[in-house]
Amino acid sequence: MVRLGREVLLALSEEFGTQGVLRRLADPFWFQALGCFLGFDWHSSGLTTTTCGALKEALASVGKELGLYAAGGKGAVSRRTPYEIIARGEELSVEPQPLVYASRMAAKVDSAALQDGFQIYHHVFFFDREGHWCVVQQGMKGQAGMARRYHWLSDGLESFVCEPHVGVVGKRTGSVLNLVAKEAAPAREAIPELSRKAPEKLVGELTKLRQMKLPRRHAVLISDINPARLKTVFLKAYESQAQDFESLLGVPGLGAKGLRALALLSELLYGAPASFRDPARYSYAHGGKDGTPYPVDREAYDRTIQVLRRAVRRARLGQREELAALKRLGSALGAKEA
Repeated sequence: MVRLGREVLLALSEEFGTQGVLRRLADPFWFQALGCFLGFDWHSSGLTTTTCGALKEALASVGKELGLYAAGGKGAVSRRTPYEIIARGEELSVEPQPLVYASRMAAKVDSAALQDGFQIYHHVFFFDREGHWCVVQQGMKGQAGMARRYHWLSDGLESFVCEPHVGVVGKRTGSVLNLVAKEAAPAREAIPELSRKAPEKLVGELTKLRQMKLPRRHAVLISDINPARLKTVFLKAYESQAQDFESLLGVPGLGAKGLRALALLSELLYGAPASFRDPARYSYAHGGKDGTPYPVDREAYDRTIQVLRRAVRRARLGQREELAALKRLGSALGAKEA
């Protein structure tokens, strides 16, 4: 997978540049097709982690040449993302700190501002020398054993906290608190205002709510909110005096439960509801590792690597016939399917 992934990255960079590579990785359906092309079974959460792992390892050998890099990974490796970005600082044409900020905000949004029941455990940040980036991260719903993937792209991103995703793919779930939905703008305005109030006042309001019988229409539950434990969180938010939702989201220690409590208060005290819209929208080349629809054909796999390698090598010498032929083949197949 590393060898084939490397040839794919070289071919795409040669034809479309690093921004073209990032745009494709940020497309959830293209990424899924790439994972299947590399031979991973389509219905496994491992497609995301293994494909990203293979691409990261491939870029370790050709990334400096292309000006394209990858940071992060699964579990504890994801927490090293900021350090891995900064380590590439001397090779970049831009300061690395905005890239670190983008990585952290993408992770914070999908772990706290979008509460869909999926726990983020995988985060990979792809970026190029000029500061363009994309994020591929994944969450897991433990009891259901289901995964959900989140894709971000710097190009065209207008806000980290309003419809920031290129796509969210996976099975739709039930109760979702979506504070980055467009229609949640009133809540994003009210929540920072609430956070600037004294923690004692917020805790007192939550304590009163636990003794009330709420209307059925309220989708934000307080059954798992402990006002006393949230006092420390509210104190951090209060001390930050955040003026907008994005700044508040970046406050260390303010996570899913704190935002859920503030969202509930914003609706009941200010009449500013959040959104409960689930943002999720839900090909084989060499077979799949699980044998579906057939086992990986290693001979065909190796031939594909050789074809791509030869095409890239010749293109760099000015002989672009093979890359052009692959492009014509793709166009012909697309026209046939249409």
